[in-house]
Amino acid sequence: MGSPVRVLAEATPATRDRYVDLLRVASLAAVVLGHWLMAAVTPDGVGNLLAVVPALQPLTWLLQVMPVFFFVGGFAHALSYRSLLRKRPEGSTDSVYAAFLRARLQRLLRPTMVFVLVWGAAALLIQLLGGGGGLTGVTLRLVTQPLWFIGIYLAMVAFTPPLLRLHERYGWGAFAGLAGAAAAVDVLRFAAGVPYVEFLNFAFVWLAVHQLGFLRADGRLGVGPALPALRRPALLAGGGLVGAVALVAFGPYPLSMVGMPGEKVSNMAPPTLALLCHGLWLVGAVELLRAPAARLLARPRAWRTVVAANGVAMTAFLWHLTAMLGVYGAMLALDVPLPEPATAAWWAQTPLRLAFAAALTAVLVAAFRTFERPAAPATPPATATATAPGTGSAPLAALGATLCLLGVLALSMVGFAGLLEGRTALLIAVPVSAPAAVAATLCGWLLVERAGRARDAR
Repeated sequence: MGSPVRVLAEATPATRDRYVDLLRVASLAAVVLGHWLMAAVTPDGVGNLLAVVPALQPLTWLLQVMPVFFFVGGFAHALSYRSLLRKRPEGSTDSVYAAFLRARLQRLLRPTMVFVLVWGAAALLIQLLGGGGGLTGVTLRLVTQPLWFIGIYLAMVAFTPPLLRLHERYGWGAFAGLAGAAAAVDVLRFAAGVPYVEFLNFAFVWLAVHQLGFLRADGRLGVGPALPALRRPALLAGGGLVGAVALVAFGPYPLSMVGMPGEKVSNMAPPTLALLCHGLWLVGAVELLRAPAARLLARPRAWRTVVAANGVAMTAFLWHLTAMLGVYGAMLALDVPLPEPATAAWWAQTPLRLAFAAALTAVLVAAFRTFERPAAPATPPATATATAPGTGSAPLAALGATLCLLGVLALSMVGFAGLLEGRTALLIAVPVSAPAAVAATLCGWLLVERAGRARDAR
């Protein structure tokens, strides 16, 4: 009998879109590499290489690939939700929403909760023993920052059913509506000075990119009837790139497509119209590479590599900052010189730092990968009796998803530093502490699990 990866790879149905799996892995890998490269650690603290060398900021137009991950998420969510709808018993009025949330969030929240609980316990122990200063304190603040991405992804999963219905009714019009709303928000923000309106673009920008995944699922990113010789991906790539360049050159938008320390305007937090245009050009570009990538993935070895990477991608993403900061901590503890960022010595040391960070990430993945495997579906006992359809599982699941979303976003902002001092961060004008954020996330996950299992039993 072959290895589990080989068995999975050989069992892949011919109808599976393997390129989507490659994009999922490649986008997360690009984010990890970008974080490792941008970290400018010195004995005095952690800086950002892009702030030290602003000339490198154009690289963010290649390394800021979160739009690709959210685009792939839209594709996968559409297929998953429609599959559950088809499997619904004939004549049943029971909502599949709870089952959909549970199925999509299992591989996301299980490794996330393990990460949160392990780091929470470690942070509490460190601070009880009197630690938490220097690089350790910085680490306790930074390791949770990538969780913002999981919070946004949670929102995408939660809004998939209504947005998919909009897509099925209006197609490109639904995407255009979200993109237009994002543009209107920026006009109100920059031209009219309306306070706090910019935060609406956390929804409009990312959900517009997510909507492109629905269009891909229906094959509507290909050749258009009015333009038989010109593919829409080329229009997306070209139009998005021209739009992003124009907005940065003539508008109030910064060059960097990731957040920069001390900047008055960020393209990321909250997202801007410039970032949406950046997402359009990235989606168009990766779609133009679809045919050659498909030929590559037809090779067994290449596909097995993608299957193996997909099985641990979320675990690697969660722990990659831990590994990177662990490498720097070991260097400081061993009195290994840390050159000034962006100097020749710093660049010469970079391959070695990356190799050690990758090795430590691999160790952490080996330790925690089991939590990324989806749990077995709930099996009702033989004596179970039928439950009336529509008994509230969908509202329960929605409440759970909301708690998870708010908890994860709050934790990404507050971090684990200052636990004993009651450190808080503002989330929608409400001060939230790390323990409260962890509790909200855990309770939300349990509600989603309960609602999904109840629906499975019915």
